[in-house]
Parts: sequence; structure tokens; C-alpha cells
Amino acid sequence: MEDSPIEQVRLTVPNTDDPSLPALTFRTWTLGLISCVLLAFLNQFFAYRKNQITITSLAAQIVSLPLGRLMAAKLPKKMIRVPGTSWEFSLNPGPFNMKEHVLITIFASSGSGGVYAVHIVTIMKAFYHRSFNPLAGFLLAQTTQLLGYGWAGIFRTFLVDSPYMWWPNNLIQVSLFRTLHEKEVRKRRGVTRLQFFMIVFVCSFAYYIVPNYLFQAISLFSVFCYIWKDNIFAQQMGSGDQGLGIGAFGLDWSTVTGYLGSPLGSPGFAILNVAAGFILFLYVLVPISYFNNSYQGKRFPFASSGVFDGQGQPYHPMSVINPKTFDFDPVAYAKKGPVHLSNFFALAYSLNFATLTAVFSHVILFHGRSIVQMTRKAFNREDEDIHGRLMRKNYKRVPEWWFSIILVVTIGLAFLTCLGFGGQLQLPWWGIILACALSFAFTLPIGIITSTTNQQPGLNVITEMIIGYMYPGKPLANVAFKTYGYISMSQAIYFLSDFKLGHYMKIPPRSMFIVQLVGTVVACSVYFGTAWWLLLTVPNICDAAKNPLWRCPNDAVFFSASVIWGVVGPNRMFGSEGLYVKLNWWFLVGLLAPLPVWALSRAFPEKKWIRLINVPVILGATGNMPPAGAVNYWSWIIVGVVFNIVIYRRYKKWWADHTYVLSAALDIGLAFSGVVIYYALQAWLGPDDSYGVQWWGALNGNSNCDVASCPTDPAIIVDGCPRFAA
Repeated sequence: MEDSPIEQVRLTVPNTDDPSLPALTFRTWTLGLISCVLLAFLNQFFAYRKNQITITSLAAQIVSLPLGRLMAAKLPKKMIRVPGTSWEFSLNPGPFNMKEHVLITIFASSGSGGVYAVHIVTIMKAFYHRSFNPLAGFLLAQTTQLLGYGWAGIFRTFLVDSPYMWWPNNLIQVSLFRTLHEKEVRKRRGVTRLQFFMIVFVCSFAYYIVPNYLFQAISLFSVFCYIWKDNIFAQQMGSGDQGLGIGAFGLDWSTVTGYLGSPLGSPGFAILNVAAGFILFLYVLVPISYFNNSYQGKRFPFASSGVFDGQGQPYHPMSVINPKTFDFDPVAYAKKGPVHLSNFFALAYSLNFATLTAVFSHVILFHGRSIVQMTRKAFNREDEDIHGRLMRKNYKRVPEWWFSIILVVTIGLAFLTCLGFGGQLQLPWWGIILACALSFAFTLPIGIITSTTNQQPGLNVITEMIIGYMYPGKPLANVAFKTYGYISMSQAIYFLSDFKLGHYMKIPPRSMFIVQLVGTVVACSVYFGTAWWLLLTVPNICDAAKNPLWRCPNDAVFFSASVIWGVVGPNRMFGSEGLYVKLNWWFLVGLLAPLPVWALSRAFPEKKWIRLINVPVILGATGNMPPAGAVNYWSWIIVGVVFNIVIYRRYKKWWADHTYVLSAALDIGLAFSGVVIYYALQAWLGPDDSYGVQWWGALNGNSNCDVASCPTDPAIIVDGCPRFAA
């Protein structure tokens, strides 16, 4: 095969390579490690905040280009010999090139991806209020992230080398790299992309003190809550994070990107699918369920990720856990009663069930035939394309034993982590083996789906269910099993995607391997160190009532999941003994939902827009709710529609030149400003001191909607809530 069999690849990826270009240089190491450390620190720092900020590798991709060129212009070119060895290197091997830039971005992506295991450390210390060995937490973070290397090494021939596994999302990165490395001349009365970046960066940096300190309410302004201060129904309608968000808005970039990422990187049709799913969930399903009092929903908050008892009071899981063994206590549970969820949270789980099955039926219906053809050719190693031939000709392959050593060592450390340290994690040896088997078994099929359709189904709910049925009443065993089973597979997909990006950009495979490995270890260390530091130094962290700025929204959801699936167990929630057994029908709903869309696309093939209706995206649109609220979704949708539909169609040249740069500049300006404000205005405050200017524009723990979380069942009395008049 002379060229790639995939048209999009032929149009995007160059068929040339210059193997003489240096890749793993001093500039790569310096800028890459700095990017990795900074992004890991900032993302973990802001992950605990009410409006969290996620800074993607796109920011480092933009910033590292002028810095790399500056280093190429200023650093000396003489060779430096390492003392005691014959090895030498140059600080400046020549002009800053695209291969260095790709590797720096890979470093940065390690720092921007997050470390799922940190949630376990957080819930142990901040929610269950138990001690946790820091070395066990550190090894847990490292092993769960590195285990995926083994699966990636096993499947790379199929998922990377095959031209039919083309990883659509990587083509965006390829296009951006090529755009950034083209020579740019400033137009008359115009600005270059770098100048545009600096202008937006400064504005974003300066503006963030307004929603972060001076006028906090502007980040989540709920009009109804200011008008009807004691009306529960009105605040449920108007609250931007605890209700329907009618009349709520946010003039804060962190409100837009905090839970959903930047909308500027999502295609227009995907934004519309998300909008449809969001409206269906929050404005159709939730109100119908709540106002019909399904599952006694009026006893609980309208929108909450918490767990409750039958009287609408917060469910304290420690009351049904044996304090000595940290196991489930059935006698105490029978006395306290079952766990209840808000209708909002229960329906969020329902759509999660539906999304999982919808992904598979959607892929089979819309992509089944092409996947079968691609799979057969990939297994037979047919039709090696130009990119594969160039990589095989110019670069040494990563030996299989490199991956094997990492796999064996990581599994060994996983056994040490779970079985050592007094068995804090509760996971037995067979749980580790089963988690590895699940992640291994799912890596290939999910890799096929992701590499051909850009859709990656998650295993979090399935893994929680499996261990919940097999080993009930063990909350830490449940979350540890989920992390090893789900995240190691997810990391394998992430590594394989990066390898394919390196394949397209003609990066030496061994350089890619080294950068990924070092970046992962460094990022894990920084994420864990930052989390541990904050958990020890921030008073009342993760307690929304006592410290609303540090409410740890994602960790609160993770904690609730540990109670639902680990403490109580799926059988007492969704099984034969549970209150929510009927929600299992959503598995069938998701399986069948793509059928009508597929039938319409076959009946009306000339209507191309029908194929853009993506049922898994619609059903999974509200996967971030909770902790995300209506104001986050509306802000994200509006910004996305304006830029990626209106501006994209009317001003395509401006959109192509400035959109990604704008997103990166807003992200970085806000992040840097947040850190500066924290150290200048917040770090020195005592636990009883107020943060921000204290006036009506300040933001309290309930986002100024003090009664939005109150029940509307007249028989239920909750502290701080007026009794609802029927």
C-alpha cells in the first residue's frame, strides 16, 4: 500500500520524514519536565476547588514553541561531556524542531491527565477521616498508572502499527503541530498567533481576580436565589449548581471549563449532542421523576451526589462500618436503614448504565462492518502503509522485554501495595489478578472502538458492580479494584494513542517510550505530593459547609460511589434487596436506543445529519453531573456553539488561526492567576477568616442559594431548612 487507507489520514499526515532531526534533546527534557510538573501541580491544586480548572497539554503545546525557539536562539552550541563517561550532548543541537515539540507535549499530557488513585487517598483522609500510609498511597498511584504499559506493549502491533486503527483524535494534534511550525508573517493591522496568545493571557490573568476574590458570585450567579431568598421551589428552579439553573449564568472561564474541559476543542455536532442529552436529563427526566416523588425523592435535595437515610438526613457510612475492621456491619445497617439517593443522582447512574450498552450497539450498527474488515486486515498484517514503512526503516523498535519488565515489576508492586501496609486497601490477592484480567480482556476491544470511532466506554461502573457482588462490604477493596481494573485499561489506551501520534509524527519509538515512562512517574509523584500537602495543610478541606472554596467535588462523588458500591454493595442498592432495582432496565434502554437512529440513517441516506446523532454521546452527556451543575453545562454549550458553529461557519480562517490559541491562553492565564491569588490572599488566612470581599457579591457555601438543597416533603425536617408548605 503506497499511502494510508484512511482518507482523513491521507489529508492530514505528511508522508515524509527526516530521521536526522534530533528528538530527545536538552530542550525536550527541560521544557517537557517543567510542563509535566507544572500541569500536574496546577491540575491537582485546582481539582479540590469548587470551580475546578483543568489545564490540558494544549497549553504547554502553545507555550513551549516560543520557549523552544528562544532556547535555540540563546543557548550555546558547544558539546558538554558527562563526567566519568564518554557520553556528551549539546544544549543547542540546532533549530527547535517539530519532533522535540511533540515529545514536550507528550511530557505535558502526562501531567494533565490526572491520577485516579489520588481519589482513594482523598476519601480516606478527608471523608472517612482515617489514617493512610503515604508510601502505600504513593505506590497505589504509581502502579495503577504504570500497569497499562504492559497491556499497551502486548497490543501495540495491532492498535498502533495497523493503518486501519487510525485514532481520529490524533489528527487534530497533527494539524495543530503543522500549523504552529509554519512560518507566520504578521499581517498589516493584525497580530501573530503568539501576540494574540500574550494579549489573551494577560487579560485572563488580570480578570480572574474578579470572580475569584472581588466578586465571587459572578462565577455562579443565580438570579432567582437573590429574588426569592427563602423559597425552596424558586431556588430549585434557579440554582446554577443545585437546581435547574433557570436564569443562572457564570462570567468565569473556570465555570465554562471546570468539569467539561474547553468547549473550543469539541466539534459542533458533538456540542449539539451534549446539549440534547443535557436538556433531556435535567429538564425532562429529573423533573418528571422528582415532582412525581419517585423513590420518595422529595425527601432529599433536588440535585445532590450525597447519600441519605429515609428521613432526608445525610447518611454517615461510618455508622454501618465496623471501626476495627473497616468492614460493613449488617446489624448496624438493619438498624439504620437503607441508603437513599436523590432522584438526580439515581438517574445519573441510570444514564451511565444506558451509555455503557449504547456504545456497543452504536458501534456495531454504525461501524460494525468496517471494524470487522479492519480487524481482519490488522491481524493478518496486511497493507502496511507509508507511515509504517518509514518508521520500520528509520527507527529501532521498542523491545518487547521493556514492556514485560514494567508489567512484572508493576504487578509485584501492586501485590505489595494491597497486601502489605497492614492490608489497608482490603483487596485480596485474587482481586488484583481479576482486575488485571479484566483490564487485559477489555483493552483490545475498547482499543478497537476508540481507535476507529473516537469513543471510549469506561469500566468504572462494571468494575464496581463485579467486586461489589463478589466482595461486598469492603469500601476500599471496591475502589482499589475499580482503579486497577478500569484505570490500567484506560492508561493502556492513552499510551497507545500517544504511540500512534508518535507514529504519525515520525518520532523514534524508543524516545516516545522513555518520555511516556518518565512523564508518568514524575506526574504521579507530583499529583500525589500535591494532594498530600493540601490534605494536611488546608483546614476543613473537602467539607463544603466549613470550607466552600475547597469542597472537592469529584472526590465527593467518588466517596458516594464507595458507599453505594463498596459499603452497602450493589445487591442492597440495585439488586434483589435494593430500592433501585428497576433502574437496571436502563441497560436495555441503552442497548436499543441507537436502533431507531440507525434505521433512519439507512432509510434516508441522503440526510447526512442523521448519522451525526450520536446516541452514546446523548446518553452520556451528563456524565459529569454531579458534580457539574446546570450553569457549567449552559456556559459550556453557549461558548461552544458560538465558536464552533457560528464563528466556524462564518469566519473559518479566523477560527483556524486563533481558536486553540485562545483556549490555551484563557486556561493558562486563569491557572497562573489562581495560584498567585492563593499565595497572596488566601494561604495566610486562618480557619475562621473569611476569603474574598465580604459583600452581597461574595459566594457562600451554597452558592447563595441557601435553601435550594432543602427537601420539599412537608414531613421532613432538616436543620437550616424551612418546612415546605404543601
